Amino acid sequence: MTSPPDVLPETPLQLVEPLLPRPEYPRPDRDRSQRWVPLNGVWDLETPEATLPVTVPFAWETTASGVARTWLEQATYRRSISVPAEWAGHRVMLCFGAVHHEAHVLLDGHQIGHHVGGYTPFEIDLTDRLSPGDQAVLEVRVHAPADKRRIPHGKQRSIPRTDYDGVCFTPTSGIWQSVWLEARGRTFVEQAGLNSDLLTGFGVTGRLSGDRPAGTRFTARVIEGSASFESIELTTDDEGRFDGWLPIGQPQLWSPEDPHLYRVELSVANDVVTLTSGLRRIEVVGEQLWLNESRLYLRGVLDQGYWPGSGLTAPDEAALVRDLEIAREHGYTLVRKHLKLEDPRWLHHADRTGMLVWAEPPAPSRFGDEAARAFEQQLPALVERDGNHPSIVVWGLYNEEWGLDWDIPGSPERAQAARTAYEALRSLDDSRPIVENSGWSHVQTDLVDWHYYDEDPAGWARNVADLASGQREDFPVRLGADFVVDKSLYAGPAHPRHGLPLLNSEYGGGFTSLERAWHLRWQTQELRRHDRFAGYVYTELTDVEHEMAGLVDFDRRSKDLGGLSPRDINADTVLVVDLIPIAAGADITVPTADLALGVHVSHHGKASINGRLRAGWAAGGHPAGLPLPSSLTESVLVTVEPFALSETVTLVVPPPGPVESARLWLWFTDADGQVIARTFVDAAPVEPPNRRGARPRP
Repeated sequence: MTSPPDVLPETPLQLVEPLLPRPEYPRPDRDRSQRWVPLNGVWDLETPEATLPVTVPFAWETTASGVARTWLEQATYRRSISVPAEWAGHRVMLCFGAVHHEAHVLLDGHQIGHHVGGYTPFEIDLTDRLSPGDQAVLEVRVHAPADKRRIPHGKQRSIPRTDYDGVCFTPTSGIWQSVWLEARGRTFVEQAGLNSDLLTGFGVTGRLSGDRPAGTRFTARVIEGSASFESIELTTDDEGRFDGWLPIGQPQLWSPEDPHLYRVELSVANDVVTLTSGLRRIEVVGEQLWLNESRLYLRGVLDQGYWPGSGLTAPDEAALVRDLEIAREHGYTLVRKHLKLEDPRWLHHADRTGMLVWAEPPAPSRFGDEAARAFEQQLPALVERDGNHPSIVVWGLYNEEWGLDWDIPGSPERAQAARTAYEALRSLDDSRPIVENSGWSHVQTDLVDWHYYDEDPAGWARNVADLASGQREDFPVRLGADFVVDKSLYAGPAHPRHGLPLLNSEYGGGFTSLERAWHLRWQTQELRRHDRFAGYVYTELTDVEHEMAGLVDFDRRSKDLGGLSPRDINADTVLVVDLIPIAAGADITVPTADLALGVHVSHHGKASINGRLRAGWAAGGHPAGLPLPSSLTESVLVTVEPFALSETVTLVVPPPGPVESARLWLWFTDADGQVIARTFVDAAPVEPPNRRGARPRP
């Protein structure tokens, strides 16, 4: 397997200071690191009260910025910049990863650029404004409105507060992604995309800009990933656009198991840019998802992309990689990056490590023509910036009618806004499935997904079964402390009830880490019980500020999950037990006679498997990290087909004896005795709720 290095080679022109924050080249997927200068580091920040040092690229609300000021709406960044003398004869571009929300950019007091949109990148050509060897003062005047209701802001809090304030976090204002200078050719590649749907090569598309974009002939060639180093010649049209086919002689496909990447160099005179992508196809086939002509089941986790002390900006490169590792260590194959355009370097590492991604932009929180337009205006930049990443297999748009006032079914205008966003994104990229409104009230979508939170195991199992069968298409949703409504999968009767993949994309329950592990175990097994589903997304990867729903805490430290290994419940092969548990830590009472349990095997591998189910008692709380107990019973040989829940196998287990509590381990072994799936059932006394302190109210 050949893939780009974790850290791209740098040159002396990078001029990295020893403590420069986020010193990596920001766009490894569109690499121009041979000539660039980072502008991260300490700038001056002029506020209405004082001028302070601020560390870029951290939002001024964060401690990492050195400012830690919330609800500051206006401020000006300022620093000196210079262009290396070696860049003479090149174009010089000033690049911003993201600035929230509106930025006026000035050089020596003269405005040279203006950008609106807190999550999208932008760049300014400095060629005719600053000569190599000269120095100038760069200013970025930022407006970050406290009232964010009608601008895309994702999970940032707003004043006035929104309906979603309870699940929102500290705002992110000002420069919060990297800033840098880079040299390009006088004629240069402005846009470039690699389309891999045919799996035998890349469609190479884009546009040149600069001195002579029209009628220019240039080369696209593979420089890494193929032993043949294929190349083609391209010629631009009158508008500077190009479109060609780069065949790969012996194509090696990208997949989570083998994340093979190609690097394709585009050379235009003295402009060189190297694109990274993989050959893979994601498609909807009836009610199933397929990747590279094999059925795909999504085992995902929600990730909001916040870090303590640095907010939406990762503190360093290692933090980006670590979050992907945490997801993989817990058995997940997909990360749903929630309401945020994540750092391109995170996407690069997802590509490199084979983690699937569900990507979605931030949304406003109040509906209106202006808000809908602002939401849609992000989409071209979303596709242009991130469309080459093979890891992205789903585009999301709106989430739970945020920005649509929770009322798609009651408002043709709001329904049309969701449909318009879908059509706009589909016109930009027809290679991935799109979810127009994640959670419920679907208008026009490629995946019917649903968000459902329930603390009652019996209610969860019943409603999940009814959603799978189509007997039920609505479910209760708590929109506020005293506001519970039934939300439907579909916005109206015209939406088809069959023919599209059906999957959960948010679930989870419990208040303590032990309760959450209990719900994770039982709720996930009920999702795996029903073969109609195309996947799930658990909420969530990490705690975020006051929200304590993470598999790990905000500092990425492990939690006490009561001996559960999430890898067991998120594996290719899992066990499904015919049982409605009673309570966390006490799925059943301690049996005093033989216990009969119905058990199934759910297998999502590529081929059938044969094995035997076994069971044995261990001490209460016996964790997954210790050896399994001795088997007290075993089944006949069981054959399990891919994506088809096995028939019920009844295991009869003798009681554990006179004990206060015990843990019954269940496991499935192949012909060689290797354990390929396991789960457990806790037996303990079930105490009634303590109500001794209750007194009649006067």
